[in-house]
Amino acid sequence: MQQRPLGRSGLLVSRLALGTMTWGRDTEPDDAAAQLKTFIDAGGNLVDTADVYADGESEAVIGSLLGPLMPREDLVIATKAGLRPGMERRRNGSRSHLLAALDASLIRLGTDYVDLWQVHGYDEQTPLDETLAALDTAVSTGRARYAGLSNFSGWQTARAATWQGAWPGRTPLVSTQVEYSLLERGIEREVVPACQALGLGILPWSPLGRGVLTGKYRHGRPADSRAASPHFERFVLPYLNPRCSGIVESVATAADGLGVSPLEVSLAWVRDRPGVVAPVLGARTVGQLVGALATESVRLPAEIAQALSDVSTVALGYPERQG
Repeated sequence: MQQRPLGRSGLLVSRLALGTMTWGRDTEPDDAAAQLKTFIDAGGNLVDTADVYADGESEAVIGSLLGPLMPREDLVIATKAGLRPGMERRRNGSRSHLLAALDASLIRLGTDYVDLWQVHGYDEQTPLDETLAALDTAVSTGRARYAGLSNFSGWQTARAATWQGAWPGRTPLVSTQVEYSLLERGIEREVVPACQALGLGILPWSPLGRGVLTGKYRHGRPADSRAASPHFERFVLPYLNPRCSGIVESVATAADGLGVSPLEVSLAWVRDRPGVVAPVLGARTVGQLVGALATESVRLPAEIAQALSDVSTVALGYPERQG
């Protein structure tokens, strides 16, 4: 698998990341181990998790696989902190919470550092400088090698990256993880331009439109799909609508013409978008992961990539587009 630098850093990561949101809940440890081995054997190295995935069990599963399955130094482990689903204060970017969360993540992961530590959302109740200072502390104490953001808007991303670059000794931000797919292209308005201007690599989450772009929902909801899962039904439902169905049909048409799967078409499209470093793919089974890894050999013809861009275009107006 090809590797790419993560933003303006010397860290090289595989151009597909392995997402682990379901590990410890809908993905059993044995299946997780098989996925990790398959991913590593294909040349992948970037594994993404978060302290809230399966209430911490995702990190614990990864920790149980380090050593027996893969030497720690061969993996680039990315985790996140700051999101608190179900709590009155849904985001907590305070120094106290973030550093405590990082220490807990390290215990679950069974390692003394993570390669990439990301703030899992903008907290309006905490001064941004305090949040960013926690990243500085994590890196200066060796608990994290690099720092990034997740789910920040365009102006929030620009403000954070500019602040970190303005002062000597601050930790530069290298990446942002945001939702991006043929079904969700909102980041093209301001997040993508901010990242390109300030040197942040983009790590798209849900690059397959929460699974909808695989075509599995074209004729209903399979019993084993996320839309049929009590944990993820609400996650998928926003993309089960006529607009998204039309885009899925265009993807299916392109896939038929190229002799590949809709998954490969959709993943290749987002992988090769400007600023993208590595889409984060969460597979439920090894078979699904193998299908995604086949995308490594797929490069969309320019006319097909443009046709898909046209059919899924995001509205740009004032002030993003002027003239």
